[in-house]
Amino acid sequence: MTVTQFGSILAAAVIALSALMALAWLIWRGTRNSGWIDCTWTFGLGVIGAGGALMPALSSGPETARRATVAILIAVWALRLGVHIVRRSAARPDDPRYATLIRGWGANASWRMFVLLQQQALVSIPLLLAMLLAAGNPAPGLRPQDFAAIAVLLAGIGGEALADAQLRRFRGRESGARRDHALCDAGLWRWSRHPNYFFEWFGWLAYPLFAIDLGGTYPWGYAALAGPLCMYWLLVHVSGIPPLEAHMLERDPLRFRAYQARTNAFFPAPPRVLAPVQR
Repeated sequence: MTVTQFGSILAAAVIALSALMALAWLIWRGTRNSGWIDCTWTFGLGVIGAGGALMPALSSGPETARRATVAILIAVWALRLGVHIVRRSAARPDDPRYATLIRGWGANASWRMFVLLQQQALVSIPLLLAMLLAAGNPAPGLRPQDFAAIAVLLAGIGGEALADAQLRRFRGRESGARRDHALCDAGLWRWSRHPNYFFEWFGWLAYPLFAIDLGGTYPWGYAALAGPLCMYWLLVHVSGIPPLEAHMLERDPLRFRAYQARTNAFFPAPPRVLAPVQR
């Protein structure tokens, strides 16, 4: 595959990302439930990533095992996460992260949302690039490194699914107004305030494993590191933890600050034992 061929594939994928987020904006305009934005992004990125991975021009030889493996894993990731977000969005009127922004935007909310979603399309480019570079590695056959990548991505998908299921079961045991103020501190949520985000990020480490060739025959593969770096930045510093924790602090500040004090935000670790308050 030449640089020109890869550039053409990436450019087409970027245009598709922009169109995808324009569609997400139209869906939000029609439903006024911003939860459907993340549904559209997840399924759309899965289709674009898996479709791009299967393009014959992406690989310089007849090798298809890696392209097919990457495409299947992308599809599994998108289907699992997308179905989860659909269930969540159908059960509530809006996503609190977006809802806070919309209230602050006032009369300019529609235009500001369109711009925000196009920005999301831009920051999704490193994620898509990691997928395409993983599929485009021309190394013949599947290496031990590739099987490690498969294990990492499946562990990420499985860990995130477990965290989501634990939170869903916890909320299912609560009722009425209590459900809105319940704070899950069980299972994986005892070890991390956002185990779902951690495992989502962990799964993205698989794409550099697929893409990087330590023998030096595929130097472009190292650029796939942009995928997990971008996902970490988004989840920890931009659209994941900050707005969600701001919402939690507004809802129940005393309990959530205690949870913050004893539990890591992102990387799982045993909960800290806090010294008793001196009176």
